[in-house]
Amino acid sequence: MTGKTNERQGAFMLSFDLELIWGTLDLYGPEAFRERCETERRVVIDRLLAMLEEFKVPATWFVVGHLFLDRCDGSNGLKHPEIVRPAHAWSQGDWFRHDPGGREETAPTFLARSVIAKIRNCRVPQEIGCHSFSHVIFGDAGCSRETALSEVAACMRAARGIGLEPRAFAFPRNSVGHLDVLTEHGFTSFRGPEPRWYTSRWCPTFVRRAAHVVDVLAATEPPVVAPERTPDGLWNIPGSMIFLPMHGVRRHIPVSMRVRRARKGLAAAVRRGRIFHLWLHPTNLVDSMEPLFAGLREVLAEAAGLRDRGMLSITPMSAAMGDAAPGG
Repeated sequence: MTGKTNERQGAFMLSFDLELIWGTLDLYGPEAFRERCETERRVVIDRLLAMLEEFKVPATWFVVGHLFLDRCDGSNGLKHPEIVRPAHAWSQGDWFRHDPGGREETAPTFLARSVIAKIRNCRVPQEIGCHSFSHVIFGDAGCSRETALSEVAACMRAARGIGLEPRAFAFPRNSVGHLDVLTEHGFTSFRGPEPRWYTSRWCPTFVRRAAHVVDVLAATEPPVVAPERTPDGLWNIPGSMIFLPMHGVRRHIPVSMRVRRARKGLAAAVRRGRIFHLWLHPTNLVDSMEPLFAGLREVLAEAAGLRDRGMLSITPMSAAMGDAAPGG
C-alpha cells in the first residue's frame, strides 16, 4: 500500500507519546519538568480520555515501558541490570542513575501502571504500543544493537506482565534504528518521521526547528501518508504533523494556526484517500492548557464530523494494518 490511494477512504490517526519524566531525564534530570509531568498524569490524561470518549476516537498510546511497572527494585544497588547501557555522548554516568526505584505512590513520574489502567478502561478502546523501555535513542550511534534488544525485551516483559501484547512502536525523539529488533519481537508497525526534507537526521537541529516553525506560521498543508513496507517486514506509518506545545518560542504561535494546518490535513486525507497522522506528547498540553485543549477539540470534532458523514475513518495504527485488535 504505497503511492496514491484515491480509491481508498481517507483516514485519521491520532497517537500520543506517553513518557512522563523519561522523555527528558537524560537531558535535564528528574526535577526540571517534574511538576509538569505530575500535572500531565493528574489532569491532562484524564481530560484527553474524556475527549476521546466524547468524539469516539480510538488512538494509539506509545508508552515508555518503565511506566507499565508499579514498582522498581534494584539488584545490589543497580537498577535494571538486564538493560545494556547506551553510550549517548550527552549523558554521563549510569543511564538509570536518576531512577529512584520504589513504588508508584512515591515515584509517580517514573512508574504509572494505574495510568495505563485508565487508558485501558476508556469506553472507546485504545491501542497501547511501545516507546522503548527507558527512552534510549535508537538511531543514535550510542545505542548498540544489544542495547536496543535489551530495551525492547524489557518493554515487552513489562507489557506482558499486565496482559498487553503491543504491536506498534514509536521511536524516542523519532530517531529510527534497529528495525530488525522490532521484527524479532513481533512488532508490525512503527511511526516514522514526518516526510519533510528537514526531518532527515543529517539536517542540523536549528534548521529543522526553523523550517518547522515556518510550516506552522504559513499553515502549510501537512503531508498525508500511506503505509510503507520496510525491508525488515514492518509497516512504517509516518507522522503527518505534531500538535505543537506552547512553551518557549512556540507560545507566540496562535493555536488557530495549529488547528488550521490540522484541518488542511484532514481535508487532504479525504481528497487523496490517505492517512492524516496527528501526534503529540500529553505533557505538551500542560502549558496554556485551556487554549490547546480547545484547539485539539476543534480538530477532533472536525474528524468526527467527517467520519459520521462517511468521508473518513478513524483508526489506531495496528487496526489500519489489519491486525486483529488494538493492543489495549
